[in-house]
Amino acid sequence: MRASTARSAPGLQSFDLWRVPGRKRLALGDAGLTLLAEVSAQRLHVSLAADLADGTPYAVTAPLGPGLRGQLESFTAQAQALEGHAPAEPSARAVTRAALLHLRALQALDGLQAGASHRDIAQALFGLEAVALRWQADGELRAQVRHLLRRAEAYMRGGYLVLAGVGRTAARPPGAEPMR
Repeated sequence: MRASTARSAPGLQSFDLWRVPGRKRLALGDAGLTLLAEVSAQRLHVSLAADLADGTPYAVTAPLGPGLRGQLESFTAQAQALEGHAPAEPSARAVTRAALLHLRALQALDGLQAGASHRDIAQALFGLEAVALRWQADGELRAQVRHLLRRAEAYMRGGYLVLAGVGRTAARPPGAEPMR
């Protein structure tokens, strides 16, 4: 985005650096003066015109291109920041079944590496009451703990790269790890 001075057009906001929320920085580069502001995890990056001064009316321009539609939300948030509105905090994402499975697998691995037994791991993950009711030598709860541990060991052998989005996706669907 680029903020530049506007010629006496009615209804334009006047530029006020101190109205922009968050921690602000001005940087001088090849393209001129750039305003960088950080509010929580969001960043504002605006190139300022050389003749823009505090209190003068301004207009904001955005580059046109094929990806404009995908950038509209970001441009809107930046325009609101220039008007003094802090960006809305991103809403919390719902926990998915896959995320819960990943979390439990890593918790099970932590327990195993700390010397906990499979039964102790089950108590930590599923609760004391569930273990008292459902724990058996060949029971499903014990099988779940073993599955979680195999899954966590696969993460340690490089499977975490797929979770992070950096590695190749597995040919098999999640949960289809080979049985020992």
